[in-house]
Amino acid sequence: MAKYSSKINKIRTFALSLIFIGFIVMYGGIYFRTSPVIMTIFMLLGLIFIIASTVVYFWIGMLSTKSIQVKCPSCGRATKMLGKVDMCMYCREPLTLDQALEGKEFNESYNSKK
Repeated sequence: MAKYSSKINKIRTFALSLIFIGFIVMYGGIYFRTSPVIMTIFMLLGLIFIIASTVVYFWIGMLSTKSIQVKCPSCGRATKMLGKVDMCMYCREPLTLDQALEGKEFNESYNSKK
């Protein structure tokens, strides 16, 4: 069985990983202290990763304000949904807004516009 998670949480995890990648790249620049040009390139590249993370966090924040808030039937907590199908942010219960998909096996491909 595949491991699914909420789309909002996936995007937030991606943004957090961009921050760590940026720091690692910047620390990599320290090894080139003897060459200021290479060190500067590493520092700027790390800064670009961190700025990209900020952009992704802003984007998911805007998406989160437009998402539909539903009550999870399993844990009873309010969770946000993006698309026709999503997972509960807390208990990973499959959720759907489309009555035609109720009872079917969870598949993220239901959100694609085919």
